[in-house]
Amino acid sequence: MAHTAMSSPPSPGPLRRTLDGLYTAAGALAAVCVLLIFVLMIAAPLGRALAWRVGWINDIVAWLCAAAAFLGMAHSFRNGDFVRVTLLLEHLGPAARRRLEAVALAVAAAAVAYLGFWAARFTFESWQIGDMAGNLVVIPIWIPQLSFVIGAVIFLVAVIDECVAVLRGGKPSYVLRVEERHARGDFSEEL
Repeated sequence: MAHTAMSSPPSPGPLRRTLDGLYTAAGALAAVCVLLIFVLMIAAPLGRALAWRVGWINDIVAWLCAAAAFLGMAHSFRNGDFVRVTLLLEHLGPAARRRLEAVALAVAAAAVAYLGFWAARFTFESWQIGDMAGNLVVIPIWIPQLSFVIGAVIFLVAVIDECVAVLRGGKPSYVLRVEERHARGDFSEEL
């Protein structure tokens, strides 16, 4: 009598755990930024009602919006929360789809690397010349700009990570996450 045991999938290696942790941490920081935006947007009218000076809140909220957007990109991308146009991919076979997906990811990696390079250069120049924010909150402008650089770099790592996975014959995680949602009966997002 043969005994069939269900084995669990292999545990991810240390690199996979590190990268997934990086994407999750960046997503968590983006969520904290959104929470802080909420708190500040509630505090502003209360502060006005109490005759407090709250004009500085607009500066902080603007920086938090940028930080939330850029820090959340890698996590959103990997979880299938980016808008993707798959009209062409849907009509291709698996091999052609994988090739086109790899090309698209390579182009995306080049574009994000370009973005990250210029963001880093611009932020470094701001630091070098001692550029200060010119609004109500006067701080070195490189401090809020740094979230842009960090987010772009983490996003670049995520895009390269996906490109390598596709080149190795795997499915991108953003496709897997959407398939998982569909398997649970959640069709609010399409592939």
